[in-house]
Amino acid sequence: MSWQPNRRSDNTLQQQIVQWVTANVERGDWAAGTKLPTQRQLAMQFNVNRSTVQQALEELKAMGILEAKVGSGVYVTYNSWHALIQQTQPNWQTYIETSIHKPNYHTIQLINEYEQREDVIRLGTGELAPSLLPTEEIEASLRELSFQPKALGYSSPQGNDQLRKAICKYVQKRGIPAEPQNVCIVSGALQALQLIAVGLLEQGSIVFQEPTSYLNSVHPFQSVGMQMISIDRDEQLAQTLAQRKRKKQAVFYAIPTLHNPTGHVWTTREKEQLYEACQTSRIPIVEDDVYHELLFEEASQPLKAMDNSGQVLYIGSASKTLSPGLRIGWLIGPTTVIERLADIKMQTDYGSSAISQEIVLHWLQSGKYEKHLAGLRQQLQERADFTEQLLKETFTDVANWSKPRGGFYIWLKFHEPLVDKDFFMKLLQQQVLINPGYIYDPQDHHHIRLSYAYATYEELQEGLQILHECAVEAIGRIVSKGLS
Repeated sequence: MSWQPNRRSDNTLQQQIVQWVTANVERGDWAAGTKLPTQRQLAMQFNVNRSTVQQALEELKAMGILEAKVGSGVYVTYNSWHALIQQTQPNWQTYIETSIHKPNYHTIQLINEYEQREDVIRLGTGELAPSLLPTEEIEASLRELSFQPKALGYSSPQGNDQLRKAICKYVQKRGIPAEPQNVCIVSGALQALQLIAVGLLEQGSIVFQEPTSYLNSVHPFQSVGMQMISIDRDEQLAQTLAQRKRKKQAVFYAIPTLHNPTGHVWTTREKEQLYEACQTSRIPIVEDDVYHELLFEEASQPLKAMDNSGQVLYIGSASKTLSPGLRIGWLIGPTTVIERLADIKMQTDYGSSAISQEIVLHWLQSGKYEKHLAGLRQQLQERADFTEQLLKETFTDVANWSKPRGGFYIWLKFHEPLVDKDFFMKLLQQQVLINPGYIYDPQDHHHIRLSYAYATYEELQEGLQILHECAVEAIGRIVSKGLS
């Protein structure tokens, strides 16, 4: 929703809001039973006083269009006035509520919405700033490329043959032996997870993950009926996996290098322990390795390099390094698995963008990609140092953190459990957007995922100042209530 009332209109703000809500109902965008956003959320969207929204809603209730349910909220009514409209409309709300794919958390919906606004300081965004994208070089690549007519058509089910060969050559530098038949080109890492969910696992299968996990902020497995189980990677890991798996199908989702959101980097021993524990219970591992190229130090070998039995499905991507808009990633695994997932991908989108595949192929073959990575790591290191210096100057009284080792994020931990929905909304009201820890672990009210990769230096300085002020205020409230 992006509509706002026109302050130059002859109609009052209240009248315009009434007309807008009525139009949504008449069009069927808001069917009977639809729950409206809260007054506070509507006031923020419309950029008006909450009292203006309240008066408009009261008028709509009097008209019989809306009704309030005590302790629940405001809804579109099922009264006779609206029933006349419904005679020519399906009840879309029922379709929505009974569909397979469940809605995301409201906080994440707000993050997705407000990330599109130019007036918001984005302190949690998981992508490169526009200034870090090699825009001119990609434009030059398009002029250098010579497209054959066939190259602009649908690619083979597993993707561009030449690109898959180039990826095999590229990953061999990390110790991953692969042939083109082991590679499937996907539209980013998230699509790889979605393909695995619908193509390899039966309903009710178990997806093991670490307690704080990126998978909790997206729902590729949850929405198709998988059971998510968070476990610690401790000395009892093998025993825990065996006990929890029992006779069910299961996979283990892992981000060993620059974990999202914590930024943790596993040691070689940690990787060996997970591989051995999963091997004992015959649990496949999904290794999400989209950040490894952004590590500031030399990376150790991935889990896939240890794999001699086809146990690890390896995900790589150009989204975090070259351009998220290209939507090009890759999945490496046993031939039978790759063929199965490629078949499902063809049923879904008939292949990733042919032009994007040609661009990534050109960058890999020409050496542009690795040259770009070297410069990008340096720029991210400078941004990380700048952000950490700001934290040292201001945040030591309210939070702690570990020095970033690469990628985009600092996992900032506040001394008090202040990171809740109210804290998120208070910052949003001041045009600062964060990724709170509770979207990665519902029980986490201490952390935020702080990104130094997107905001400008000036925005980082301003946004962190606002964040600190809000944190100090929240801590004061907690202490005064004796809840710390």
